[in-house]
Amino acid sequence: MTEYINQGSKDTRSGFGEALLELGKSNPNVIALCADLTGSLKMEAFAATFPDRFIQVGIAEANMIGIAAGLTIGGKIPFTGTFANFSTGRVYDQIRQSVAYSNKNVKICASHAGLTLGEDGATHQNLEDIGMMKMLPNMTVINPCDFNQTKAATIAIASYPGPVYLRFGRPKWPNFMPAGQPFVIGKALLLNEGSDVSIFATGHMVWNALLACKILEDQGILAEVIDIHTIKPLDNEAILASVRKTGCVVTAEEHMRNGGLGDSIAQLLVREQPAPVEMVAVNDSFGESGKPEELLKKFGLDVPDIVAAALKVIARKQ
Repeated sequence: MTEYINQGSKDTRSGFGEALLELGKSNPNVIALCADLTGSLKMEAFAATFPDRFIQVGIAEANMIGIAAGLTIGGKIPFTGTFANFSTGRVYDQIRQSVAYSNKNVKICASHAGLTLGEDGATHQNLEDIGMMKMLPNMTVINPCDFNQTKAATIAIASYPGPVYLRFGRPKWPNFMPAGQPFVIGKALLLNEGSDVSIFATGHMVWNALLACKILEDQGILAEVIDIHTIKPLDNEAILASVRKTGCVVTAEEHMRNGGLGDSIAQLLVREQPAPVEMVAVNDSFGESGKPEELLKKFGLDVPDIVAAALKVIARKQ
């Protein structure tokens, strides 16, 4: 197994903030907009350095999306920032009509996604956002796994044409991807080669998948771990190549089963390469207040849950 070392825990939202500042320095067309959550989105440095390119719209998310869509007409590259719950559910109509339908070059950047938001509870733990956004034509959906990858993804989307939904989180999380690694939108990353089961993970769950892979290896099971940081467009070629080799699949995500990564992979396999699938995800439930690690355990997204899913799907294959 390839060793990925925890270089220290860092929150993915800080990766976004650092990258946004770098983009501000390198690209004068980058504009940042925030809905009264500058500190939470780590946008303070950009706002202080480029006050003429920072728009604080206040608690007016729908207006923020409309302003961002308008800015693209003049060649600007707007990055909007608020919580995932407000970035999608509260403004879905504006995103659908003014951004996706019009194919505007807006970068919708959403923090505090998933169960690991923690103590803020069910009203803020958005577990439906990936499904909502991937269903929109023209929308690209990206869910990086750690600080380094979030920073690289933020830089990459600035030069990527069209609407993008970039999802990241609140808690400090293991930072294990190489710093400065190029981020290629739409291309999955093979993290560990294996022949017994394919584990496709996204976001925070990539680290848990690597930990599960080590446990499986100790049991004589070779798991292939692939980081699906881009959920749309999906890297069909990488997924199918892995499944043809292993014959069975586990998906792991901090999202609902319905509409998430597992849903997309299952649809692909039904069409191209039928194989048994087990999904490690939230099963049709809202979240609740608690510590991130405790919530992952309660809702079945912990490392042992990935291991159990792998053993189950291997048995189904046999």
